[in-house]
Amino acid sequence: MRYLKLLSIFIIIFIFQNPSFSKNPSVLINELVDEASLILSSSDPVESKIIRLNDIAERSVDIDGIAIYTLGKYRKSITDEDKIKYKKLFRSYFLKSFSSRLVDYTDPKINVVSEKKINEKYTIVNSILEADKGRPEVKIDWRVYTKDPNMPLIRDLIVEGLSLARTQKEEFNSVIQNNNGEIEALFKTLEQFIIK
Repeated sequence: MRYLKLLSIFIIIFIFQNPSFSKNPSVLINELVDEASLILSSSDPVESKIIRLNDIAERSVDIDGIAIYTLGKYRKSITDEDKIKYKKLFRSYFLKSFSSRLVDYTDPKINVVSEKKINEKYTIVNSILEADKGRPEVKIDWRVYTKDPNMPLIRDLIVEGLSLARTQKEEFNSVIQNNNGEIEALFKTLEQFIIK
């Protein structure tokens, strides 16, 4: 009996530590889409759906990585203290933006069609959001960060060829640039969005 328990523990440790059991980026996206679809099609209150959607984002999106990327050239010039403050604000901003966009969908049908490994760090997963009565078909590409194959994370969504992370970076850089390079202006913009 004790031997069987030890063997079971060994098998579990082996599975979770062996790189061959790493999660394929396409599998990751399929799992996320299925989980989100179940949440959105449920009869749960909107507030409950938002909490569960945010949980998915916290687990599967490299929010800190996107935060640093969207700072653009300003990431090199701000203080460590401001960087910490920015990451915290960006996380709240991202989660609110993410869940408020998704919660309007009742039952999105997203089909993964292919994937392309760019290099050791990135894989692009191609998918299609099916058309319905009020919405045309939409092509969505997921940029998945795979440096740690056991924990792939989403770094960007490219919707019909438009990178959401790049668009966000351009918007944020414009806010800072139009306010004499002051990072506080971006903080204020993010705070206003969060409390709306």
